Amino acid sequence: MRGVVLRSPGDVRVEHRDDPTITAPTDAVIRLSATCVCGSDLWPYRGIEPVTGPAPMGHEYVGVVEEVGDAVRTVRPGQFVVGSFFASDNTCEICRDGYQSSCVHRVPMGAIGSQAELLRVPLADGTLVATPDLPPADLIPGFLAASDVLGTGWFGAVAAQAGPGRTVAVVGDGAVGLLGVLAARQLGSERIIAMSRHEPRQRLAREFGATDIVTERGDEGVARIKDLTNGLGAHSVIEAVGTQESMMQAIRSTRPGGHVGYVGVSHGVELPGEELFFSHVNLHGGPAPVRRFLPELIDLIWNRRIDPGRVFDLELPLDQAAEGYRAMDERRAIKTLLTF
Repeated sequence: MRGVVLRSPGDVRVEHRDDPTITAPTDAVIRLSATCVCGSDLWPYRGIEPVTGPAPMGHEYVGVVEEVGDAVRTVRPGQFVVGSFFASDNTCEICRDGYQSSCVHRVPMGAIGSQAELLRVPLADGTLVATPDLPPADLIPGFLAASDVLGTGWFGAVAAQAGPGRTVAVVGDGAVGLLGVLAARQLGSERIIAMSRHEPRQRLAREFGATDIVTERGDEGVARIKDLTNGLGAHSVIEAVGTQESMMQAIRSTRPGGHVGYVGVSHGVELPGEELFFSHVNLHGGPAPVRRFLPELIDLIWNRRIDPGRVFDLELPLDQAAEGYRAMDERRAIKTLLTF
């Protein structure tokens, strides 16, 4: 099969890899209908995370089941399925509490690599969720978004306790931040402030439900949020970047007693203990337990109540994956969809 490999920072190639096979009775093999490049893939691409030898890339996936192991009971060949970036058994005590991304048996799908034609999915019963039927082509991007960026934005909104009567601010205008806006709207928030300097992303944020746009960053961005909230700050803030600046901007934009849902993959973030102590701000986040939300998200997409696939503003064949990475790295694209 063809699959995307990162050889070294900036060196993305499509190479021939061995077709995956069933290696455990709980495995499934799916033929991908589409895959994509994630903002977190840019960390190793930029050399911020170490690259040790040729690494298979990708952790977002949807497709049709081709084969299942003898122990798999909940999905079968021919079904269209959605998974998430951690495989989980969905039965352990942590999974039952709704934190499948910390499953005691979790397997990181990024280590397997989903930017490929075929994918082996461990723990298939706990990881994969089937759609009611084979979806029409126009819904596939939305289901692919559900496998990570929609589920992550949704968790950010839930962790920030977005909902009726609460003002929500979103730090970050990538796919996760934009879908955090969508999630906050779906959860009932009426005032949603998107922080963005990029006009195309501002437009999409408004279409997803943002009521205000703040273009300032850092201390100026915090001041603008305070201006919009009677000097108090937002009730709920979604942090969707993962840098020191974005985390502090999120915390300082939150009113005392408010909540920050942080879902940006953290790099070099250090929290000042004394400031946090006196802020009375609640922090919750981490790797999104996407599996918790998949049944609800699949239903919303299937019934066309939401269209998260609109975050894909660049579509390329798999063989042009390197251009997809470049476009996102240079902020010429929000998110790249790769097709076969």
